[in-house]
Amino acid sequence: MRKIYSFMLVMGLMVGILVGCSDASQDRTGENQSTKQAVNQGFPLSLQDAVGNKVTIEQKPEKIVSLIPSNTEAVFALGSGEKVIGVSENDNYPEETKDIQKIGGMEIDTEMILALQPDIVLAHESAHNSKEGIQQLKDAGIPVIIVNDAKSFKEVYTSIEMIGTAIGELDKAKEIVKTMQNKLEKIKEKAKAIKSEDRKSVFVEVSPSPEIYTTGKNTFMDEMLDIISADNVAGELDGWVKLDEESMIAANPDVIITTYGYYTGDPVKEVTGRNGWADIQAVKNGEVFDVHSDIVTRSGPRLIEGVEELAKSVYPNVFKN
Repeated sequence: MRKIYSFMLVMGLMVGILVGCSDASQDRTGENQSTKQAVNQGFPLSLQDAVGNKVTIEQKPEKIVSLIPSNTEAVFALGSGEKVIGVSENDNYPEETKDIQKIGGMEIDTEMILALQPDIVLAHESAHNSKEGIQQLKDAGIPVIIVNDAKSFKEVYTSIEMIGTAIGELDKAKEIVKTMQNKLEKIKEKAKAIKSEDRKSVFVEVSPSPEIYTTGKNTFMDEMLDIISADNVAGELDGWVKLDEESMIAANPDVIITTYGYYTGDPVKEVTGRNGWADIQAVKNGEVFDVHSDIVTRSGPRLIEGVEELAKSVYPNVFKN
């Protein structure tokens, strides 16, 4: 059940990426307009969230509830982890989250959140199952910020700055974004050393057989592969899609990346032991690797770690340092 639930969570988040609100997408081309308006204004402040709601926050929040792991990771990175009083059942990073009150999973426990009396709730555009509960929180007078469901690094930066603005840590948010941008540029610079004839084709497997899902365009994984000068064998497909084994055998990727090792015993063996896969280049050359899904799917500060892990797996000689 844990395997199924974990995959459903990832798929649920990514569906939001593909069907996100068109109004919100207009604000994602750069820094959120309301974030810019809030700079240096202090509290109270008003900002516009990812779905166009204008939210007023009277004073700097001291009690924060986060409904999704990426929001939580951003708050901790902003140095406000001690203010987090409620997180989802899926939060597992940083370690401190294990001792924080859980407020539900894909469905939020509205009564629990109300009992915690938070100063602010950080929701997420992908949380379609929680709309009724979120409205109840708003009706109770609790400021709810719906953070954008980012589908690119640029949009992740907007998410972090929106959260930073809402909790009174915009300067720190800008520092985090700048650090992420600098690290990403260094990775891109190293990737320039890879000649076109040396580019590798990569298959990313986010769910094991018999329900094999991979990642196409309009996902972080596809953008990450492009950044490191690798070719996504499913790059012509859109979003997260189910594929049959015959298609993957025919694609014959140079490298296979799995992202489910945290809930399976041996993901590499799971791939290399399949009937008919022995002649795939990645299997023959021993280039099957597992990368933890949290660092390649969560739209937070650790996403750069995901790029680095992918780079080291696909091109170890180029990105060994």
